Amino acid sequence: MEPIYTAHNTEPAYQLNWGLTLFWRQTPVPAGDWLATLKDATEPDGVRVIKHRVTSNEASQFFVSTMPSVAPPQLIRLVKGRLQHILRQRLPKAFRRSYCLRSIGSGTRETVEEYVANQLGHHCMADPRVQERLAEFQKRYPRIDLSKPVFSAHGKYWYNLHLVIVNDERWMEIGQEVLRGLIAMVQRAASKHGHRLSRVGLLPDHLHLTMGCPTGQSPEEIALGYLNNCAYACGMKPAFRFSYYVGTIGEYDRGAV
Repeated sequence: MEPIYTAHNTEPAYQLNWGLTLFWRQTPVPAGDWLATLKDATEPDGVRVIKHRVTSNEASQFFVSTMPSVAPPQLIRLVKGRLQHILRQRLPKAFRRSYCLRSIGSGTRETVEEYVANQLGHHCMADPRVQERLAEFQKRYPRIDLSKPVFSAHGKYWYNLHLVIVNDERWMEIGQEVLRGLIAMVQRAASKHGHRLSRVGLLPDHLHLTMGCPTGQSPEEIALGYLNNCAYACGMKPAFRFSYYVGTIGEYDRGAV
């Protein structure tokens, strides 16, 4: 079955920011004359290095933004690999294999989760009976704690996203069975793909999700997956706009950076 929503026919809105920490084999850290070269080397591949600083233990922290098509392993390979190439004559093996990656948002994870949890308060229905009915579709998953890191073979990471999809022409769907089908599909898709849902806010005309994600999946892949799965739940119809919003969230916001 061909997907309705693809990378070629959707127009995403996004804010994807990361804190990447790399650990040098030798200290002190080389002088930062390489930073401008690194920025030029990664940007054509959808990775923009915004800031760099050296920590007290002589590690390098990078503040980075990415395009939705870039998955976290690609981000790490690009920054680490391109920088190693730049420094190859001075430092043939510049870095240890370990790393730390954090998703960072315009607001903290806690703030965004609270916003999603309060969707009914933000979008009050004129009919109190509809307002009461929609309470069923505001989900919290208390066993999921997105503040905790996930560990891989060589590092630890926080990869948490806020995803929003909107009904086509802001159509207001209040049919209980349709909404139940959408919630069930979201939960099945999350379970199948290893997404750790923490909040779901389903309103008649849009859907909010907050979740922790496996590093191998790009934000684009995740967003398109939910668009197509929700379309399938609606009878394989383009019930949603050919767009989405996806943003990183984490324990720190951009102000902290």
